[in-house]
Amino acid sequence: MAKNALYAQSGGVTAVINASACGVIETARRHPQQIARVYAGNNGIIGALTEDLIDTGQESDASIAALRHTPGSAFGSCRYKLRSFEENRREYERLVEVFQAHDIGYFFYNGGGDSQDTAHKVSQISEKMGYPITCIGIPKTVDNDLPFTDCSPGFGSVAKYVAVSIREGALDVASMCETSTKIFILEVMGRHAGWISAAGALARADGFPAPQVIVFPELPFEQEAFLEKVRRSVKQDGYCAIVVSEGAQRRDGTFLADAGGKDAFGHTQLGGVAPYLAQLIKRELGYKYHWALADYLQRSARHIASATDVEHAYAMGQAAVEFALAGKNAVMPTIVRQPGPAYAWTVGEAPLAEVANVEQRMPRDYISDCGFDVTDACLDYLRPLIQGEAYPPYENGIPVIARLHKTRVKKILNSHFSL
Repeated sequence: MAKNALYAQSGGVTAVINASACGVIETARRHPQQIARVYAGNNGIIGALTEDLIDTGQESDASIAALRHTPGSAFGSCRYKLRSFEENRREYERLVEVFQAHDIGYFFYNGGGDSQDTAHKVSQISEKMGYPITCIGIPKTVDNDLPFTDCSPGFGSVAKYVAVSIREGALDVASMCETSTKIFILEVMGRHAGWISAAGALARADGFPAPQVIVFPELPFEQEAFLEKVRRSVKQDGYCAIVVSEGAQRRDGTFLADAGGKDAFGHTQLGGVAPYLAQLIKRELGYKYHWALADYLQRSARHIASATDVEHAYAMGQAAVEFALAGKNAVMPTIVRQPGPAYAWTVGEAPLAEVANVEQRMPRDYISDCGFDVTDACLDYLRPLIQGEAYPPYENGIPVIARLHKTRVKKILNSHFSL
């Protein structure tokens, strides 16, 4: 007898996370004998805990297809980390109650390392509690720090955005550097992994020199070496464009820009490394500067998404459903790069137990000896991931997005759950 499925989104969004949602829902609709309905958790796992479920069956095929070119999180996301079974047994009991009440046999959780941990825990505890759920993780993170997969859906698009943005910003500062601004700094995401900042190097096409400096979180920030690199770049090119990861750290492990506080996952909240470096340059070298914070723009810029990234994201959603129907459990589909001069990839898989809470940082041989640039090997890895354009449809000059009804599933349980 067909069971229902629950799909939920978690963590920071990407330009293509809804393409994964599209892949899940469209694939499930082709298998009505095995998956009766696909519900979506309103605001991720919180929707499951509070029995706040959306019936995607009430959405038209056209609306679901439009998810493929819609940024943000169509069903709402969250930062909520399940504690261990021993710490909070009630959370898991509640999930099983909701799954059982709504005849949910499949759980697809779309997110990064913390989200894969959640999916893994649910697969383990539901079995222990006598109502086993087939749990499949769907990879997603702009940080590109998930292990086992060649890249993470969401990264290719943010890499393209950063490469284009620093190229355009550097051209701007180059136009005025003789008599005005000589420094432009772009701060990008990346707490512990510098993949996004590394992508700035892709701007150097046709002999274009910028960005001249890239600051990674993988290496301790060396102030004097940084200032000397900036000084030489201004002397040579007349200006210096810099891409810096928000997680840039000192040798003692402290962040250059710690905003104070922690998020729901216990991570230090970051922000402000660009103005920190700008003030440092002004104080020590005297150059006029401008800086920009890419922030949410970099992860929501669907209008400039990588076609390769969109394809990856959809395929991971599709593979998740196919894995579940094939009897697989507690795994995450992965992208496997094939050898050869032309970029090609296939779908693989990795156990959630090994994916959960693991960060894949940039290898040292992807960072230049000086510590402020990337190597050719890194560029060879990055280039295929930003290829192709997948422009959304436009109407009156503005991108068209999916407009969902988000019809709620009728609540069955009498009990209320407090987060």
